Amino acid sequence: MKSTLNKLEGLVRKLNIEIPAERVKSAFDKVYRGIQKNATVKGFRKGKAPMATIKAMYSDRVRQDVLNDLISDTYQSALDEHKLEPVGYPKVNFEQFVEDGAFVYTAEFEIRPEIEVKKYEGLEVEKEILEVDDSRIMEVLENIRQTQGETAPVLEDRGAQNEDVVDIDFDGFINGAPLENGSGKGRLLELGSNRFIPGFEDGVVGMKVGDSKELHLEFPKDYHADVAGKSVTFKIKLNAIRKKVLPELNDEFAAKSGKYKTLDEFKDAIRKDIEESEQRRIRDDLRNRVLKALVKNNPVEVPKGLAAQQKEMIIEDVRGRMSEQGMSPEQFEEYKSKWDKDFDQSAAFMVQSTFLVDSLADKMQLRARQEDFEAKLDQFAQQTGIERDKVAEFYGKPERRSRLMFQITEERVVNHLLEKAKIKEVKKDKLSEAP
Repeated sequence: MKSTLNKLEGLVRKLNIEIPAERVKSAFDKVYRGIQKNATVKGFRKGKAPMATIKAMYSDRVRQDVLNDLISDTYQSALDEHKLEPVGYPKVNFEQFVEDGAFVYTAEFEIRPEIEVKKYEGLEVEKEILEVDDSRIMEVLENIRQTQGETAPVLEDRGAQNEDVVDIDFDGFINGAPLENGSGKGRLLELGSNRFIPGFEDGVVGMKVGDSKELHLEFPKDYHADVAGKSVTFKIKLNAIRKKVLPELNDEFAAKSGKYKTLDEFKDAIRKDIEESEQRRIRDDLRNRVLKALVKNNPVEVPKGLAAQQKEMIIEDVRGRMSEQGMSPEQFEEYKSKWDKDFDQSAAFMVQSTFLVDSLADKMQLRARQEDFEAKLDQFAQQTGIERDKVAEFYGKPERRSRLMFQITEERVVNHLLEKAKIKEVKKDKLSEAP
C-alpha cells in the first residue's frame, strides 16, 4: 500500500491511497473461497461448487464486501502512518474497482485541530449578585391568590368590565358560512385574559346581561389555522356577569395555600424557593461565562463538519421546545432563518469548548473515573426517586455512558476554572455580554 497526504484548506486533509493489484486479488480470492466452502449450490455437494459458479452467483456481494474491507484496513493504516486524527467520516472517491487491477482511491476529511491551552487560570468573569426583592414575593403571592379566587354574581345594573367572568353564547361566520369550531354555548370567559382573538373581549366590555351584539374582526396574520388574516363575524349574546372575588392575604390564606401558620412564614418559603431557583440560574450563567472566557483566551479552529452537526442538533432541540409551546412548522422556519447566525455562533462555541475541556481534562488529570460515574448514578437515583438499578440500566448504553462521563469531566474542569478565576460580582442590570 502506498499513501500520500495533501493539506487542503483549513483542517481539511486528503489521503491518496494505492493498493497493489496482488493485494486486491488476494482479498477477492479469500472472500470467494470462504463463500465456496459453505455454499450450497444445486447439483453440487456443499462446498464443492466450481469457483466460476460461485463468482457468477456472488460477484456483486463479494465486490462490495472486498471494497469495504480494503478501504477500512488501508484508510486506518494511512491515518496511522501520517499520524492523523480525523473528526467525522471521510468522503471517499475512486474511479474504478476491478478484481485484477490496482485500486486507487482518495479519502477527504477534517482533522482534529491542535489544541494549545495557554491561559486557563485567572480568567476574568462576572457573576450576577443574587437579589430577590419583595416585589417578586408579592408577584408569586398574587398569582396564587388569583388561582384561589371565586366568582360571585354582579347584582348592580352595569356593563361587563375587564376582569369580570362572563357567560356568553357566540357563533362565528366567515363569508356568511359557519366558522368551524367557532361557536359556543354558555362559555365562561374572563375579560382581559386575551384568550380570544384581538378585539373579541374588548367588544364584550360594556355589554349588559341579555344584550346581543355583532363583532366584525380579523384573525391575526400569524394565526396557526388556515383562517389566518381572514375577516370574521361573531354574533354574541351575554347571559350573565360574574365578578372575581379574591381572598385576603392573611394567615388564613397562607394556611390554605400550604399549611403555613402565618403569612410571613409563607413569604419566607416563597423567598427560599425563588433564591434556590435564582442561584441555579446564576450558577449556570457563571459556568457559561467562564467557558466563553476560556474559548476567547484560547482560540481553536473549528472543523466545519462538526460545527454543522452541532448546529443541526441545536436547531432540532429548539424546534422541539418551540413546538411544545405551540409554534407552527412555518413559524419555526422563519425563526430559524432569523437566528441563523446565532445558531452558527452557538455551535462553534460548543465545539471549541468541548475541545478545550477535553484537553484540560488530560492536562490536569480531571477526566471522570468509574467512581465518579457511580456517584453520579447515586445522585440521580436520590434526586429522581428512581431505583438505582433502573438508573444504571439507562446509562448502561455506551453512548449514554460516554455522554455522562464527559458531562462529569466538564463539570470537574469548570469547577477548577472557577476556583482559579478572577470573579467580579455585579448587579444583574450591570452584567456585560458574555465574551
